[in-house]
Amino acid sequence: MKVLRTPDDAFANIGDFPFGPRYATISDAATGTPLRVHYIDEGPRDAPVVLMMHGEPSWSYLYRHMIAPVVAAGYRVLAPDLIGFGKSDKPAAKSDYSYARHVGWMRQWVEQLELNDITLACQDWGSLVGLRLAAAMPDRFSGIVLANGGLPEGGPAPRAFAIWRAFAQWSPLFPIGKIISKGTARGLTAAEIAAYDAPFPDASYKAGARIFPSFVPFENNVAVPDQKAAWAVFDRWDKPFLCCFSDGDPITRGGETRFIGRVPGAHNQPHTTLKGGHFIQEDDPQGFVDCILKVRRGA
Repeated sequence: MKVLRTPDDAFANIGDFPFGPRYATISDAATGTPLRVHYIDEGPRDAPVVLMMHGEPSWSYLYRHMIAPVVAAGYRVLAPDLIGFGKSDKPAAKSDYSYARHVGWMRQWVEQLELNDITLACQDWGSLVGLRLAAAMPDRFSGIVLANGGLPEGGPAPRAFAIWRAFAQWSPLFPIGKIISKGTARGLTAAEIAAYDAPFPDASYKAGARIFPSFVPFENNVAVPDQKAAWAVFDRWDKPFLCCFSDGDPITRGGETRFIGRVPGAHNQPHTTLKGGHFIQEDDPQGFVDCILKVRRGA
């Protein structure tokens, strides 16, 4: 496995991300290749944990407006970069990635840091990976806040997602910062777009970002049995589970209905509709923070 690492100086001009980097080294189970995971770790070490998981094609920068308010409320916030994204290592070949590998990599990271009493805050692929983690080790998780994501278990792909999946696979250009900007309601500044582009100095670093959409388990995807096993856990999940989907995301709109009424822990929760697009952390960060604190205080 060939592994790329974005040079530190690629991130030197990011002015609105004042968090010190931390790193952990895990090992790919199939090849034994060491992989460095970057993460943010703010707040008291002994405080209850809020785990903020980003999706595709973003990185922990996505949560920059949310980390400080949650820390100020008395919690320890961790925000990792998935392998292939941000300041984490990036296997160079698309064949180096799979849904199962992503779950295994992040499970190693959670276990290595010995995290417990976790409230998961997740969106996009942060939910596909994060929810699988919670299902695999439920004793480590106290609650879940889900925005603009899900846990597909087969069935047809929504049209908007099918278009995105084809674009990621076939488009000759894949301008990550501009893609994220188009997924917001407010639009991003040039500096913010540059920050999202920073992890990818050239196209060779984008294998993980390119391949991710093809892993979403619609149709007869290989991950469907693992999804069904995870759903068997959530069908019995009685810890707090709050949905805060946005009102302007064409890909996940209405996705909260798959959880409300099915997950026992979603009963009587203050489910909230946030204002914005797919990347709600950019459009309504305070609304997302408020939902995290409601769940955390009720956990």
